[in-house]
Amino acid sequence: VSLAIEPRTKADQDKLFTALKKLEAEDPSFKVSYNSDTGQNVISGMGQLHLEVMVERLLSDFKVQARVGKPQVAYKETITKRVESTGKFVQQAGGHGQYGHVVLLIEPNKKGGVIFESKIKGGIIPREFIPSIKEGALDAANSGVVGGYPVTDIKATLIDGSFHEVDSSELSFKIAAEIAFKDGLRRAGPVLLEPIMDLEVVTPIEYLSQVIADLNTRRAKITSIAERKNVKAVKSEVPLREVFNYADVLRNLTQGRASYTIEPFYYDKVPDDVLIKILGT
Repeated sequence: VSLAIEPRTKADQDKLFTALKKLEAEDPSFKVSYNSDTGQNVISGMGQLHLEVMVERLLSDFKVQARVGKPQVAYKETITKRVESTGKFVQQAGGHGQYGHVVLLIEPNKKGGVIFESKIKGGIIPREFIPSIKEGALDAANSGVVGGYPVTDIKATLIDGSFHEVDSSELSFKIAAEIAFKDGLRRAGPVLLEPIMDLEVVTPIEYLSQVIADLNTRRAKITSIAERKNVKAVKSEVPLREVFNYADVLRNLTQGRASYTIEPFYYDKVPDDVLIKILGT
């Protein structure tokens, strides 16, 4: 889960920066990033409750005055097939121009993240431009083509290209790589991934049917129901999108007598009907 947080005054910016870095150092599951497009600090954690605790610490312990956005699901994007993609950036406006040309092999990679590899040999592209090509591909992976979410589980291999002895530059190859990567994403069967949570609800037996019925409305996959003394332990896999404010729901369903634990489990493809709702919000 992630949300945006902004300092209320310029004086609070330094306090917020220091506090966020300290919290990030204390808790490896708490992540901080900066969105240069919106000018916002974005914090991410293992769930809504986790972020609520962190925000409370910022406001109370560190005395930071800040505006806090609504929690957002940390979706990701990936691809489903292998494609070759060409990116070419050519500009000529008197004097030196710009020329960059790359061919990337874009393919699924289950190792996580985005991997870049160069298989260029024989000086087809001078060695000094390879880091810029890598930078362009990795930058393009920060925003996918389905909903603009970060891309994961992809390998990009530089397999061909060309250069101009005068007009080629680091910038031209960086832009060419961005063009090739984005084009590859569009043609490689892009899909949206959502975080699936491992949820366990411990409830008195008399509320078991209500708990299960509610989970079924949340796209939950119930994996086991075990008996523990006078209670039932219901384990399920449920999309994070479906369990925001679950603490309040469970409290109302069971008169406050049930409890639950939840933690990240894996990412899975978003169903088409849900995808329409996500992209429409």
